[in-house]
Amino acid sequence: MDKENKLSILRHSTAHLLAVAVLRMFPEAKLGIGPAIEDGFYYDFDLPRTLIPEDLPILEDKMRAIIKENYAFEKQEIDAKKAAELFKKAKQTYKVELIKDIQKTLEGTKSLQGDLVPNKITIYKTGSFVDLCAGPHLDSTGEIKADALKLLKIAGAYWRGDEKNKMLQRIYGTAFENKD
Repeated sequence: MDKENKLSILRHSTAHLLAVAVLRMFPEAKLGIGPAIEDGFYYDFDLPRTLIPEDLPILEDKMRAIIKENYAFEKQEIDAKKAAELFKKAKQTYKVELIKDIQKTLEGTKSLQGDLVPNKITIYKTGSFVDLCAGPHLDSTGEIKADALKLLKIAGAYWRGDEKNKMLQRIYGTAFENKD
């Protein structure tokens, strides 16, 4: 695996770590998306209150605690209908919306052999946290260096980039393989 791809996987895994930390701070948080980007990662949240810059070090501390807990990133493929039920039960409405869109895309899709493609969704479990995600990820949170991550800023972002949708709070961060 090349260095750039490895760094992207590290940052994507760190975005999931941020989501776990946010849910510990705000159990009622609704999750948007959390990809790796060129210089780090971000995750979008629908939260009960507006974040302030002083929240970032608190979230970083929670992330470092989760690193110590060394949870595995467990990949699972499940039926799309079951995935929708799982996220609906967790009141993760944005994830349910994404699953419905994935289902529409997969509906009637055929493989090269002409077989219908199974209506499967990939999720990742990290401790009790579950996220809709194609991956890949590190093997565990313990592989993230606690001193090599930093939450950078908070911004607003419309859900799905559409100004007609709700404004979510986006937390930007970065992570590296080591502190240097």
